[in-house]
Amino acid sequence: MKSDEKVWLLTGSTGIAAATARLAAQAGVHVFVVSNDDASCRALAAEVNGDFFVADLTHSEQVAAAVAACLTKHERIDALFNVVGISGRRFGDGPLHECTEDGWDVTMAVNVKTAFLMSREVLRVMLNQTPNVHGQRGAILQMTSVLAVAPEAKHFATHAYAASKGALISLTKALAAYYASHKIRVNAIAPALTRTPMSQRAQHDPVILEFMREKQPLSENLLDADDVARAALFLLSDDARYITGEILSVDAGWQVS
Repeated sequence: MKSDEKVWLLTGSTGIAAATARLAAQAGVHVFVVSNDDASCRALAAEVNGDFFVADLTHSEQVAAAVAACLTKHERIDALFNVVGISGRRFGDGPLHECTEDGWDVTMAVNVKTAFLMSREVLRVMLNQTPNVHGQRGAILQMTSVLAVAPEAKHFATHAYAASKGALISLTKALAAYYASHKIRVNAIAPALTRTPMSQRAQHDPVILEFMREKQPLSENLLDADDVARAALFLLSDDARYITGEILSVDAGWQVS
């Protein structure tokens, strides 16, 4: 690997993760994909000429194995994008008085614990690797949601999900403050409703689609995964080398509508 070639580790293998992997590969980045779905993980890695590792990222030993596999292949990690996440609706998430313990626990595990475990493991790597030409050791990007800061009660009352995404905002700010002196950047991206496998319910609901015409007026529809991926590409790249602790909303006007 040439000294100026970047290695990005992305969690997830569909939706925004896949869109970001494709754009990153086009930009000359070496992409290492990690998810718990063998088929989509393998297919995405082949498509972007990257590498992959199949793991359940709610388990620390599997997270460690995934990061070790990336290092065996590439020797360093320039950026981590924690995309893995779920809607806990099918597990019992909903308005808090109706939310089940399983709904809460599963949502928190997949949306928050995976980001904690992956960030912890990758930070241990970044702290000990040689700074790049800009004097920085790496960048981490968390996937939060517009629902963490701009709730919508009628159609999207999933309170465990909102709490999990709010936790990632707090984590991002705390990490950015602590690791800036170590030359590691930490930011988050907060999309509105985006066309991904997780949003299948909304994509086929005519009431929600009509609601999007007013709630996301710039698109008058769901966002495409590429719309979010382009913002992620910027935050993970050296073009954003002096940006840390930011929560970038890609919401087509959700928060101001």
